[in-house]
Amino acid sequence: MAERPDAQDSVTLLSALRGELAEKYPDELRGVSVNPNELMIAGAVFVVARRNGRAVGCGAIRPLETGVAEVKRMFVVPDARGHGIGHAVLSQLETLAREMGYAKLRLETGLKQPEAIALYEKAGYGPYPCYGPYATNPLSVCFEKTL
Repeated sequence: MAERPDAQDSVTLLSALRGELAEKYPDELRGVSVNPNELMIAGAVFVVARRNGRAVGCGAIRPLETGVAEVKRMFVVPDARGHGIGHAVLSQLETLAREMGYAKLRLETGLKQPEAIALYEKAGYGPYPCYGPYATNPLSVCFEKTL
């Protein structure tokens, strides 16, 4: 369900995501924060997945270029993984992206996140040259999907 990225449950999920990424990429993320405001712009949407009323996952899209949105902040809390929540969040983001007029979705993830890579590949995302700030990062891998 679409929610504000600065709502308490959203901030809690984003903080947990930041913590997990900092463990995997301590040198790369030193001094980098997750800012909910980056997801509160025109053409962006943030979704929260709930299980039994508890916020257990999130994801977002934000405009990247004309007709293309970027998938951001995909996360599922560890004790809720393996139940299809990540897939459901990604599917919801794809539906919202189509409704918003986007023709493609792009994303970046890290090589130290094989589960994320598997999720995107299973959902039909194909390799895409790394772009923007990820273009020179040897730990980044990028994907794209035509909707």
